[in-house]
Amino acid sequence: METLWYVALTLVLTMYVVLDGYDLGVAMLFPFVATDEAERRLVRAAIGPVWTGNEVWLIAGSALLFLSFPKAYAAGFSGFYLGLMILLWLLMGRGLAFELRGYVEHPLWRRFWDTIFFDAGLALAFLIGLFTGNVIRGVPLDAEGYFFLPLWTDFRPGLSPGILDWFTLLTGLTMVVLLALHGASYLAMKTVGPLQERGRTVARYATFPAVLLLSAFVAAVPFVRATFSVNFETHPVGYVWVVVGLTALASLFVNQARHRQVAAFASSSLLVASFLIVIAWGTYPNLLIATTDPAHSVTIHNGSAGKDGLQAALWWLPLGLAVVVLYQILIHRIFAGPVTPTSQPMSGH
Repeated sequence: METLWYVALTLVLTMYVVLDGYDLGVAMLFPFVATDEAERRLVRAAIGPVWTGNEVWLIAGSALLFLSFPKAYAAGFSGFYLGLMILLWLLMGRGLAFELRGYVEHPLWRRFWDTIFFDAGLALAFLIGLFTGNVIRGVPLDAEGYFFLPLWTDFRPGLSPGILDWFTLLTGLTMVVLLALHGASYLAMKTVGPLQERGRTVARYATFPAVLLLSAFVAAVPFVRATFSVNFETHPVGYVWVVVGLTALASLFVNQARHRQVAAFASSSLLVASFLIVIAWGTYPNLLIATTDPAHSVTIHNGSAGKDGLQAALWWLPLGLAVVVLYQILIHRIFAGPVTPTSQPMSGH
């Protein structure tokens, strides 16, 4: 039962990073691909109808964590309090930048909100990577299952690490580049003309640093979490996701070269998803790994809700996921195809 909820939580969080990830990637590329006001409006129109719906997966993930693994929810939201508050402010800042930009017809006003839009997208992508790195590396959980993390200590993983060290910085940078590549693939699919060409160019040039950073990440993981490969050795079927990721990367490169934009975006989506699923496979059954004493780790077994509660909630899980998935399919079908000046749903922004 606990494994089923772990799979559901991994699915929901992966969907959030894949879907809101291309929104963040577009925000990071915004100052570099849009050269005038018309192109800025097109870039924003490309994600305008979908970005709020994509955030629903983050809310669903938080609710699912609280419902299925309340001990991990309590420990994580307490220990990562500073980072989560920053996350909320960045989400609000992005929303305000998106909604308020068009209310005043003044270049300085627009430039201010454009800067917030870019900064929030970049910081959110980096923060997601930081959280990922901290989950892999572990946190200093005490016997009661709580921890406190300073912003940094000596920038080295160890018994008493900080939020920032060389490994979490690496995962943060890897996530930034991956989502920038993902956003560029989305822009190349959703735009035409010079804007599409710039999206293709960014995607092409981002592929090489993405390969380098992913390789560095794979090389660094054994030094930070020696037990990461245990599940792959015990259950080699997990290597399927490694193969899927490598295939997605090769497919992305080929489809970019052949200007198959829909296939390229699908490949980048699969690349991001496989990256996160490999991490989930390597950390299972741990939710929060203790750097102090392995016995203090919060797992799906000692951190889950009661069996009766999980079984009762299981009746609602398929229905809730079905509603969110159907909404995503509907909204993406309605706004399928490239954006143009005449088809912008948010032309005033």
